[in-house]
Amino acid sequence: MDIDNKLNNFLKITGILNNVFRPQKPLKKTTIKLYNTLALPVLLYGSETWTVKARDARRITATEMKYMRRTVGYTWTDYKTNEQIAKELKIAPILDKLLEYKRSWIQQVNRMPRNRLPRVMKHYSPTGRRNYGRPLKRLLDT
Repeated sequence: MDIDNKLNNFLKITGILNNVFRPQKPLKKTTIKLYNTLALPVLLYGSETWTVKARDARRITATEMKYMRRTVGYTWTDYKTNEQIAKELKIAPILDKLLEYKRSWIQQVNRMPRNRLPRVMKHYSPTGRRNYGRPLKRLLDT
């Protein structure tokens, strides 16, 4: 749900950027700087704690490429791959940045004192055992 909200906000901001700068055709360098300063932080805020599944990764890449294709001037029927467009704009994929954010956050947590809550939660493992079989049916389950 958090990823959905972040993607919607990201699409709103990139849509505004495309609509505002479409008539003037600014330099690609300018649009990339605006993208890096306005749109990327909106998407990546709080991404350190996300569990990114394959479906989420595809959606994140698709939203990124939607903006990048419009920036370069290609449509999806122009037979340009995502790698070609990223190489042309000289940008790193969002998923790489997301993984870098996660790595730096884990390093930050590992440097924390042992009694800090993020470090305790990272190294937490529950004690005890679960019961065998189907869970018991309770009054509210019926």
